[in-house]
Amino acid sequence: MGTGSARRTAAHGLTVSLLLLDTTVLIDVLCGRPAAQRVLGLRRAGTQPATSAINVEEIVRGLRASEQAAADRLFAGLRVLAIDRTEAELAGGWRRDFAAKGVTLHQADCLIAAAAVGAGARLATSNVKDFPIAGLPVEDWPVGA
Repeated sequence: MGTGSARRTAAHGLTVSLLLLDTTVLIDVLCGRPAAQRVLGLRRAGTQPATSAINVEEIVRGLRASEQAAADRLFAGLRVLAIDRTEAELAGGWRRDFAAKGVTLHQADCLIAAAAVGAGARLATSNVKDFPIAGLPVEDWPVGA
């Protein structure tokens, strides 16, 4: 799909964009912060909320047992983007290229970015500086906002 963030649905001819929610946004949703209402409004605005397998792992890693049901409900409402060889190679190339310039990018961030690019999605995060990837549309969703 390239780096565009919209696609047509065959059944309805509607244009739907895809927005990958980074871990910072998912945490805000789980904590009931204003981002939760913003995410609820995405579908009405023609945007499909998504996340990546990496973000799911990051959330699950920090969950208390009492929070599992809420996380399960959140994940059930999201399209979870997979990471395959194409995304892995893209992420590795970014890390290599940035390292050659003296800039260290985190593996998880590059895999998340690659999942977004591979799906033609925008990325919503409060850590915009962690995603300096050309061709990746990044939306700043500050923590608590």
